[in-house]
Amino acid sequence: MIVELALPALVPGFLVTWHYALQILRPRWGHGSDTGGRRTPWILGGLCVLALGGLLSALSVPVMATNPILGLGLAFIAFSLIGMGVGAAGTTLLVLLATSVARERRAAAATIVWIMMIAGFVITAAIIGKTLAPYSAEKLITIAASICGGALLLAFIAVYGLERSIAPATVTDEAHAIPFRDALADAWRDETARRFTIFVFVSMLAYSAQELVLEPFAALVFKMPPNESALIAGAQHGGALAGMILVGTVATLWGRSRLSVLRLWIMIGCVGSAIAVTGLVFASRFGIGFPLRETVFGLGFANGIYAVAAIGSMFTLSESAGRAGEGIRMGLFGAAQGIAFGIGGLGGSSLSDLARFVFGSPELAYGSVFSVEAALFLASALLALSIGRSPSHVRAPSDLVLATDSRRP
Repeated sequence: MIVELALPALVPGFLVTWHYALQILRPRWGHGSDTGGRRTPWILGGLCVLALGGLLSALSVPVMATNPILGLGLAFIAFSLIGMGVGAAGTTLLVLLATSVARERRAAAATIVWIMMIAGFVITAAIIGKTLAPYSAEKLITIAASICGGALLLAFIAVYGLERSIAPATVTDEAHAIPFRDALADAWRDETARRFTIFVFVSMLAYSAQELVLEPFAALVFKMPPNESALIAGAQHGGALAGMILVGTVATLWGRSRLSVLRLWIMIGCVGSAIAVTGLVFASRFGIGFPLRETVFGLGFANGIYAVAAIGSMFTLSESAGRAGEGIRMGLFGAAQGIAFGIGGLGGSSLSDLARFVFGSPELAYGSVFSVEAALFLASALLALSIGRSPSHVRAPSDLVLATDSRRP
């Protein structure tokens, strides 16, 4: 949209922001899975809606080239479906993991799931980068249809019969009876959950700031064609995959899923991300000749370290100390993530457009976006200090349970 159709970055920024805005409904979906007792229909139904939205988003591009109003309307519908599908399927999948996997294995399970997701990103980016050149709308639609259909079929095969083969979700009768509003208030009153939600919001704001500007940055500053700029995104996801594998392995062997260990990895990932993003600030100044792919890989590596540690913490902290079930707490974390992604995507693209208007230079525009992102990552590292710590400096209940387990033969 930005390069081939010469649309302002605000257009895709708004569409992505809208799909993230719908993530505010994640707590409601999580609570529905708590009270309904079945997770699979939410997962498969959400995936069907997501696949349809993905295909429609590709179809909207050639329509937009000839009829901008109709194309934008179709894109709006597509991203609405994407937002609803992601929220329904993603939240419920995490709830299924949190309620069905043994406590000591939850961080490892989350790591495996996220590694597989990132691997899917890497494979998809590689396929697009190789097959989209030379670019055409017909190729884009064919690729989107193939990826959506193949992923949907694979997901159905993976989930079929899964819920019947595992232990039923640990949902109490009280969780079934509590109204949604009361359950949400109960989850928010838990200071540990509330502080972690704030951390997720700030860190994901930093994490998402470069999502919509990285490929246009490579295209406009480094003069890369669409297939090469897509490979830049692949380098980032490849780095994230490497970082996740590292932390998932080391954290499991060293301290298992204790919050103190995960907190350390989160801080390392946030600081490393700030350093890598600062490198992109220098890249915007030096331009062609700067090791962009290596810097983007380093950014992905640090992002992966942060992400898998945060996910492990999310699984540990999803256990409820009050009446609310795991689903609504997971939905609360997911809503913070989705809203932050929306604000970060729209903010990053809008700031780049504004800076280009003020400075008249894409190099200065993207450099300003990356500078703000680096500051947010450093702020996230400071917020991470409070993860799993109570105001009275008493160890969190999950840490106490893990410490007790570690003394067993």
